[in-house]
Amino acid sequence: MTTTTPPVTLDDVQDAATRLKGVAHRTPVLRSRTLDALVGAEVFLKCENFQRVGAFKFRGAYNAASRLTPEQLARGIAAYSSGNHAQAVALAARELGTTAVIVMPEDAPPSKRAATEGYGAEIVTYDRYTGDRVAIAEALAAERGLALIPPYEHAHVMAGQGTAALELLEETGELGALLTPVGGGGLMAGSATAAKGLHPDIRMVGVEPEAGDDTKRSLEAGRRVSIPVPKTIADGQALHTPGELTFSVNRRLVDEIVLVSDDEIREAMRFVFERLKIVVEPSGATPLAALLSGRVGGLPDRIGVIVSGGNVDAERFARLCAGGV
Repeated sequence: MTTTTPPVTLDDVQDAATRLKGVAHRTPVLRSRTLDALVGAEVFLKCENFQRVGAFKFRGAYNAASRLTPEQLARGIAAYSSGNHAQAVALAARELGTTAVIVMPEDAPPSKRAATEGYGAEIVTYDRYTGDRVAIAEALAAERGLALIPPYEHAHVMAGQGTAALELLEETGELGALLTPVGGGGLMAGSATAAKGLHPDIRMVGVEPEAGDDTKRSLEAGRRVSIPVPKTIADGQALHTPGELTFSVNRRLVDEIVLVSDDEIREAMRFVFERLKIVVEPSGATPLAALLSGRVGGLPDRIGVIVSGGNVDAERFARLCAGGV
């Protein structure tokens, strides 16, 4: 008989929390009576839009980067990302006294590219619809002798991301369900590891944009499925296939995946801006969109939501809320 050791455990998430203490922000958990009334449940929003770099990604990036050897740090770090992981690795590198080179798509939001450069990173661009960012980054890392920290296919990255759910549950106590956005799957894998490790009966619900339903299709097929690179306002979730490591976790721990439209995402962004006075980027708004649109059936009395980020510039935010792209 053979057993498979999971790539990330509750102990790993708790160890990451210790490493991140005093470095990452312990982000607030917000409530809205209006939201509760609309959903018909108590909803607890873990607001990672208040995290350093404006997104949960700093947790995983720093947890992974801080474990590099002095020799690796001296040579520098490489990463690939549409924006939030790029900023996270750039800041983690600066905090640890090293350098970062980030492979970013040419059409990455200008505000995310500017922020990444502002943290001191070098940017290498590619066409997301024709280029292979993983191959580009791996070749770059090999050529320059850099340590590669991927956005989700890394045990320490997943463990770091799971600390958001760990903090939420420490504050709220047991929840009936936890909703998170799903892109490459690292946030969900870490969150599900933490949440199911503490409360095995919690219902884990992932949310994807309708155009980017690769994880939903993969879970239904029982294997990783690839789709064309999706075109959606949720740029942080515009991936064509789940990660191999993340999928190995999520296929065991995720209870369901629901899909939301770009219009539902826009409405969720407007709602939290008007009612809670917070700015959430499209990918961060997908779980709220699922709740507000009634996409999640059989809701429990107490629900957690990870609002994954708020990195959207004022001009694009206004355009999205007005129905544009």
